[in-house]
Amino acid sequence: MKVLFIGGSGIISSACSRLAVERGIDLFVLNRGESRDRPLPGQATLLRADIRDGAAAREAIAGHTFDAVVDWVAFTTEHVHADIELLRGRTGQYVFISSASAYQTPPARLPVAESSPLRNPFWQYSRDKIACEDLLVQAYRDTGFPATIVRPSHTYDRTLVPFDGGWTVPARMRAGKEIVVHGDGTSLWTLTHHEDFAKAFVPLLGHPRAIGDTFQITSDDVLTWNQIAEHLAAALGVTPKIVHVPSDAIAAADPEWGAGLLGDKAHSMIFDNSKVRALVPSYVATIPFHQGAREIVSWFDEDPSRQVVDERLDKTMDDLVANWRVG
Repeated sequence: MKVLFIGGSGIISSACSRLAVERGIDLFVLNRGESRDRPLPGQATLLRADIRDGAAAREAIAGHTFDAVVDWVAFTTEHVHADIELLRGRTGQYVFISSASAYQTPPARLPVAESSPLRNPFWQYSRDKIACEDLLVQAYRDTGFPATIVRPSHTYDRTLVPFDGGWTVPARMRAGKEIVVHGDGTSLWTLTHHEDFAKAFVPLLGHPRAIGDTFQITSDDVLTWNQIAEHLAAALGVTPKIVHVPSDAIAAADPEWGAGLLGDKAHSMIFDNSKVRALVPSYVATIPFHQGAREIVSWFDEDPSRQVVDERLDKTMDDLVANWRVG
């Protein structure tokens, strides 16, 4: 198969790029070629262009057609409109990367399945993804544009701490300071290692039964946020000091942090992956977060310059801890 990734060096896409070439896919990657943390596999062909520059992107893919194209960096309907115009007649499949945060928030029932309603009144990012999905569904119905929609949830690699603020929470843990965990820390959350995601995603490329359909891909490893903090602390070799703060209080103190909580992380999310397994029967997520946490800490410790603390968020946590610490 001949496949184009638009992007290809992000957290999720980098693992998919590696697995795609391992599976014998002739992989082309359209991006600016600037990633150092996640270099492209040597077997991939780089088409250097900025997808936001329509003329440059059209020139870069001139003369090419693809069995599948994946846009890892489409976030708005403008992006998707441009993709449809660029790729119509050039690909047998167009894969849009949506988000599980597009689902009804908070969910009316668990586990969440692809048939669950889409509605997120809290987070603009999620509403934009819903609008993109609506556009692609209409394009498929009206003209047969070969769209496939994939909804990841919280997918991470060694470079991504699952808490807001990057290295801020691990730095606080190592310094013996309290960290803020929303609610009472018992809401359930699903973290998916990017290598596990790739095992379900790559077989969907070029799959005729994936055209016109939607799939979520997550791990089945469900943890509380307290457990996530504890696994991260164990990888750091410390015991976490957790202060629980209501999500709406966090949102009042920091609207950006709060939007990601009220619109996503504050609500228990458990997923039913049976639909993707119907097409990829071999899919099993095998990397639990306690292993992933060790990878994260190891990567940040390899180069201390990576250990950047968000001073603004650190101060916000200090203030929240002071106001909500018990005793």
